[in-house]
Amino acid sequence: MTAQSGSMSSDQMQTPPPVSGQAFSTEFTSEERSNYLRGGIAFLSAYTDNALGDVNGRPESDISYTVMPTVAWDRTTSRLNWVLSYAPGFTFYQRNSSRNEADQNASINFEYRLSPHVTLSAGDGFQKSSNVFNQLNPTSAAPVTGGSQDPNFSVFAPIADRLTNSANVGITYQFGLNGMMGASGSFGNLHYPYPTQVSGLYDSAGQAGGIFMSFRASQMHYFGATYQYQRLLSYPSGISNETQTQAALFFYSFLPTKRLSFSLFGGPQYSDSSPISLPQQSTTPEAKAWTPAVGASWSWRGRVSSFAMSYSHVISGGGGLYGAVHMDNASANVRQKITKALSGSLVGGYTNNNVLAGSIPFSNNGHTIQGTATLQQQFGQSLSLILGYTRLHQTYANVQVISQTPDTNREFVSLSYQFSRPLGR
Repeated sequence: MTAQSGSMSSDQMQTPPPVSGQAFSTEFTSEERSNYLRGGIAFLSAYTDNALGDVNGRPESDISYTVMPTVAWDRTTSRLNWVLSYAPGFTFYQRNSSRNEADQNASINFEYRLSPHVTLSAGDGFQKSSNVFNQLNPTSAAPVTGGSQDPNFSVFAPIADRLTNSANVGITYQFGLNGMMGASGSFGNLHYPYPTQVSGLYDSAGQAGGIFMSFRASQMHYFGATYQYQRLLSYPSGISNETQTQAALFFYSFLPTKRLSFSLFGGPQYSDSSPISLPQQSTTPEAKAWTPAVGASWSWRGRVSSFAMSYSHVISGGGGLYGAVHMDNASANVRQKITKALSGSLVGGYTNNNVLAGSIPFSNNGHTIQGTATLQQQFGQSLSLILGYTRLHQTYANVQVISQTPDTNREFVSLSYQFSRPLGR
């Protein structure tokens, strides 16, 4: 489910974005459909000027070809909504066939009303790929949320085998006309099966949970508070780091409709970073600190345009760095229908990662700037063509796979055929 999805009665409260844990939808309202079986196939070709990192003192380029069949099941009833999608992929490289890959993309999102006042939601997404840019839909490659516990996937080895998995579960109980409480939990995992491809980056994992209370001051204004806990792990060679955080956050959300959202959150966050194991010659003291956590988000969807943007300053997982980080993250996703069959999108983000004191024996701080621009032409109901350009710049001095070739430019073209069939009609 998206952060603002589902039909809402005037008495039913929405779950505010700071505690929902879900991404904002950037679909136009004219694209909304449910109770459909969808399928299709996409063909994608891309030229990347930094496919293999530093080779003989300069970046090595390559051309890739991807075939990606897709199937999705979208089912909605009076009490149940769930979306299941699966998209295996097969990627071939023209110059370096050793990087050829069979990709896997699978996700499930589920929401069930246990009673008129209790709702259970859950979701899981898994990706196995050799190319971080391979996305079935490039216009939604960088999801925007208003949450404070988002996984950190901001550090990129552009062409490297990796597995990611993120899951969440939550339950909400509306105990009065204008009162709601709930609890949630999440899990994220990043694994590089071939460490030699990603010198300076490492596996990581994280678990998080929280409880919240929300009150509706009027039909549109929500106030509340949440307690959140995180356990963040990183696994460099010979080193294991653990950071635990606790936060007490207050939030305000302006939710006039399910299509418009504006939210703020802020409060103190406590962190305790300590090594689980270190080489005998290394010593890193335990570090504890209080720091502020703040964030804001804004989302709106119309018939021919949509946008979502957010900013957060929180403690998060390192996303492949040596330890947990103070993360400043700003992201935006804008879509506009230009004509009846032509639409454009801009997706971008900036992330600054500062590794927490006490996590590691040395620092690998840095930042990431990324952006993707696309034009999509629709031919009839089933065929579409996407032209796009991606720019990625990263600055991480102590991450060898990035520091030697920090810039990536990628031009791509995608041709896809999609069909849909109604369910239960």
